[in-house]
Amino acid sequence: MAKIKVTKVKSAINRTQNQKRTLQALGLKKIGQTVEHDDTPNILGMVNKVQHLVSIETK
Repeated sequence: MAKIKVTKVKSAINRTQNQKRTLQALGLKKIGQTVEHDDTPNILGMVNKVQHLVSIETK
């Protein structure tokens, strides 16, 4: 299965609770933190919801 790297690039301050929880579920806490996930429809949907706060790199 393909992998993607998700990096938090913007703060979650003044964002909806839904977006904050999505970042938590992805495992992102601090700006600049990078996590690696499988390229599944669930993860891609979560990344799509917070695409303005993260950057994505495919492996």
